[in-house]
Amino acid sequence: MHFYRIQSAVLRENMLRELNVASGVAVSDGVIKVFNDMKVCKSSMPEKVKKGRKASLFCLNENKKNIILEEGKEILIEDVGQTVDDSYTTFAKKMPDKDCHYTLYDATYETKESKKEDLVFGVGEQNASSKDTIKKKLTGIKRELPANFYKEVKDCCTLAEKLGGSAAISLEGKPL
Repeated sequence: MHFYRIQSAVLRENMLRELNVASGVAVSDGVIKVFNDMKVCKSSMPEKVKKGRKASLFCLNENKKNIILEEGKEILIEDVGQTVDDSYTTFAKKMPDKDCHYTLYDATYETKESKKEDLVFGVGEQNASSKDTIKKKLTGIKRELPANFYKEVKDCCTLAEKLGGSAAISLEGKPL
C-alpha cells in the first residue's frame, strides 16, 4: 500500500509538471524563422542553399516558457561533405537522451520508385505535452516522428524505414 501511494504521488507530480510546461509555452521567433528557412531553402538559389541548415535542435529556455534554438546543435548544408561526413549520424549524436528537445531534420532518401526530401519533425517524450504548441507555429510539417523517437532513430536504417517503409534503399545518399 505504501509503495502505491509513493508511485501515485510521483505520477501526479510528473503529470502536473507536464501540464505546467504545456500551458503558456511560446515558440520564439528564431525557431519559426529557422523552420521557414529550412522549408524554403530547397527552392532557393544555390548560394543561399549552401548557407541553409540541414538539421536543428530546439529546447525549452531556462524558465521553461519559450522554445528556443539550441545554439551549436545545428548542421549547416555547407558543412556536409566538408567538416561533416555523415549528416544524420552527426545529428543523431547531438540528440540528447533525456533533456526536452525538438528536432528538425531535412532528410534526403531514396525509395525503389524515386528520390525524396522531407523535413522531419521530432519531439522527445518529455515534450509530448507541448507538441501541439510548436506544431501550430511550424505549419507544413510533412513527417513527424513519434515521441519515443530518440531511442529509435539513432540508427539511420530505422529513420529510413520510418520515412520510406520497406521501399527505402538509401538515406543521405548512402545505401541501406
